[in-house]
Amino acid sequence: METRDTQPLLSVVIPFYNEAGGIHGLFSRLTPALDALGVPWEAVCVNDGSRDATLQELILTARADPRIKVIDLSRNFGKEKAMSAGLAQAKGDVVVPMDADLQHPPEAIADMLVKWREGYDVVYAVRDQRTGQGWLEKLFAKAFYWCFDNLSDVPLPREVGDFRLMDRKVIDAVNHMPERSRFMKGIFAWVGFRQTGILYHQEERTVGASKFNFMHLLRFAFDGLTSFSNFPLRVWGVIGACVSGLAFFYICIRIVRTLIWGIDVPGYESTLVSVLFLGGVQLLSLGILGDYLGRVFDEVKGRPLYIIREIYSWPETSPEPPKD
Repeated sequence: METRDTQPLLSVVIPFYNEAGGIHGLFSRLTPALDALGVPWEAVCVNDGSRDATLQELILTARADPRIKVIDLSRNFGKEKAMSAGLAQAKGDVVVPMDADLQHPPEAIADMLVKWREGYDVVYAVRDQRTGQGWLEKLFAKAFYWCFDNLSDVPLPREVGDFRLMDRKVIDAVNHMPERSRFMKGIFAWVGFRQTGILYHQEERTVGASKFNFMHLLRFAFDGLTSFSNFPLRVWGVIGACVSGLAFFYICIRIVRTLIWGIDVPGYESTLVSVLFLGGVQLLSLGILGDYLGRVFDEVKGRPLYIIREIYSWPETSPEPPKD
């Protein structure tokens, strides 16, 4: 594997949503960590429709350091699309997406850069533990990875989030993927290239709480599974075949019983149970089909992933900070 002895431009992409209270703490730690690398760098901060003073704080920070660029989206599009906006604006030879809550330690970027220089195109960070999560969330995460590995053609590295370093050719491949349903962990795994991992310790959030509750995580997991697997569609053919086989077997039993013991009136309970069971199966299968059909509908509309309201960058441009 060919090694790299270059001084790359490093881009750090950070989505922000209502993170005003933690911006000062983030850059007071991120800036020294990046300066210590000895390479030129930029920070691409994406304001994903924050409702607090996040944008104003980012603009003040960018005014003080021209290496920081602020991308202000027109509304909240979600973390995955905000990250896509940042990746599209990043100019670096290597790009590192990370969270704004400092659960991703910026000091780990140095180890990623070492692996990149050894010839790897993607260096993902593997958390040693899930900090701040209860046993139910951890169990749900294990179940998700098991389902994804067994139902999808693209295996996901275990305990890996969005925190990783990617070469420019990987970023170009990701940026050329036009799909609207952006499950970035799956996309990063799908593009391939030479990948390896490093271990890091996930820290506690510095300010605030997670924006994802259990229902959001459940929907996010289902989106990821349906984005990279058509098994939920195919499984209903198997379920339908099983139900039909059981029904045929039951019909045969009823015919034999009638021939031997004469006409028998079936019970009310068995009829009710059969109707309710088949009705539930049909509604569930329609829900799965509807989800996939909704994805097709979103793709056909061809709307952009996000809309950029303004880009704040100094000293090239100097728009006035927005006023509430």
